Amino acid sequence: MTLLGYQIPNFTYPDVPAEKLFATIVAQAVEAEESGFDTVFVMDHFYQLPMIGTPDQEMIECYTLLSALAQHTSKVRLSALVTGNTYREPALLAKTVTALDVVSGGRAQLGIGAGWFEQEHDALGFTFGTFTDRFERLEESLHIVLGMLRGERPSLDGKWYTVRDAINSPAPLSRIPVMIGGGGERKTLRMVAQYADESNLICAPEDIGRKLAALDEHCERLGRDRSEITVSLQTYACIAPTHDEAVAEADAFIARTPQAAPRRASMIVGDPDEVRARFEALKESGVDGFSVNLMANGHIPGRVGLLGETLSPIVN
Repeated sequence: MTLLGYQIPNFTYPDVPAEKLFATIVAQAVEAEESGFDTVFVMDHFYQLPMIGTPDQEMIECYTLLSALAQHTSKVRLSALVTGNTYREPALLAKTVTALDVVSGGRAQLGIGAGWFEQEHDALGFTFGTFTDRFERLEESLHIVLGMLRGERPSLDGKWYTVRDAINSPAPLSRIPVMIGGGGERKTLRMVAQYADESNLICAPEDIGRKLAALDEHCERLGRDRSEITVSLQTYACIAPTHDEAVAEADAFIARTPQAAPRRASMIVGDPDEVRARFEALKESGVDGFSVNLMANGHIPGRVGLLGETLSPIVN
């Protein structure tokens, strides 16, 4: 389960040309594995998100990249944070995640969500639909995907999807954990309670208690053992050996990527002691662990390793 996950949300790095891009990504994944992270995540998007950059910035297709990273790592779990259900047909998604599990030696994880980035859908021809549509589709998809991942041959004649005796062979090498991302208290956390092994919360620190209480209520109503579910919090950090270096690297990122300026206030910035103290306080709010990205400086050699060494004692 994810107690400390490293997310790679962006692939636009200063002075890194296209031919060196993959090597820079691999270096982050390897540092993550060697420094105590248990999971490496990449986003399942085709356009860069508006709070991180511009739509034309580099975005590598998620599952191709994860399968390639599997060949350069040996211990970390590999996952999308999170798969956009709206552009992944469920039976194909089950086959894709299973393939990742096979090529990684049993290290695949399924992160999934309802989808939300409308511009991406409109530009590329994926059906977006209403909020209700997207959650109905996600629930139908979970019936199919989970059945196929668990060795069943699911059939469904649903409103959105139809499958008949769907076969998934070869089967996964491991029991693939399922993480649902988001913080919606009525729909998302109810689906976590009903279907998932993990919840990746996206919320402000002051809202964590309310989100956990909502999850507890859904588990009680559905008869689910709440202790079976691991809860991680999605976070942003910028760590460096000194406070001044961390601030300078965060500010340099905002200067070259002004779209990300709103994220600066929620970014945990500082030296290892400062970063550790902030995450220790978050841990006391009741979450089990964290997914962390270093969008500002993860491409700088040593920064991912420094973060892992700083945070792994908190969650282990």
